[in-house]
Amino acid sequence: MKHYKTLSDLHRENGFAPPENPLIGLHRCDHACSLGDREFTTDFYMIGFKKLRSGVILYGRTKYDHDNGSMLFVKPRQVIAFKDLEFEEDGFLVFIHEDFLNGHFLHNEIKKYNYFDYETNEALHLSPKEEEIIWDLYEKIETEYNNNTDEYSRDIMLTHIDSILKYAQRFYKRQFINRQELTGKTVSRFNDALTIYFTNGLLQTNGLPSVNAMAAQLNLSARYLSDVLKQETGKTAIELIHIYLVNEAKNLLIGQERNVSEIAYSLGFENLPYFSRLFKKEVGVSPNQYKKQLVN
Repeated sequence: MKHYKTLSDLHRENGFAPPENPLIGLHRCDHACSLGDREFTTDFYMIGFKKLRSGVILYGRTKYDHDNGSMLFVKPRQVIAFKDLEFEEDGFLVFIHEDFLNGHFLHNEIKKYNYFDYETNEALHLSPKEEEIIWDLYEKIETEYNNNTDEYSRDIMLTHIDSILKYAQRFYKRQFINRQELTGKTVSRFNDALTIYFTNGLLQTNGLPSVNAMAAQLNLSARYLSDVLKQETGKTAIELIHIYLVNEAKNLLIGQERNVSEIAYSLGFENLPYFSRLFKKEVGVSPNQYKKQLVN
């Protein structure tokens, strides 16, 4: 698999103009934007905007907003592939080497944006007004990029990049709300997947359900699933898994002869203290106290 360490190599091998700065590169896509013909990785963050002429973008298995502009966010060493896409209009690519962020608040801040871990079928779809905002910010970066470099250049470009990231966070939250209207609440599908996990005996063979396993069942990335669930319920995927497990435990504690450790083991918990802490966190009392209250 091809790995690009320098922006110069990436630009040269893909026919882009040489970068004006060794640590940040911009490229406008004129109705086409290909990066090789195979999967590759880089040492850069990538922000891309495109509007497809043909093809279908999927969200899980549901067609969604594929006529609108889409943004992709890729982090360093994430596997990506662009192959002969045709666009309705121009797009752009921004490449930001990790070292360009050193000493700037974005070095840590950029890692907080979960959408860098979303899959390509979970791209950000923009409304026309949102497109205008993103293009305006890109053009400000482009203007500074093409100016003579001085002591302010880096900070000005990173300020506009920071704005793009903040707007993307806002637009994704809007998209989560719109997506509920199209496909129904993800939490219902999530709970159904948990029920199937239990009824099919996967607890005994695979152990406690993980966020990754549940996300795979729903054809979503783990980060995207957690963010959608947080928007819908105020709780992350792992918190909802814990609530589901505690509710199962409460049901098993009612009128059963088995002790708490046996019930914990039947639910996939090999560590009894961990089960007890989780139960007390959700219910307010320990499993033994809960069982005693039922008897009394």
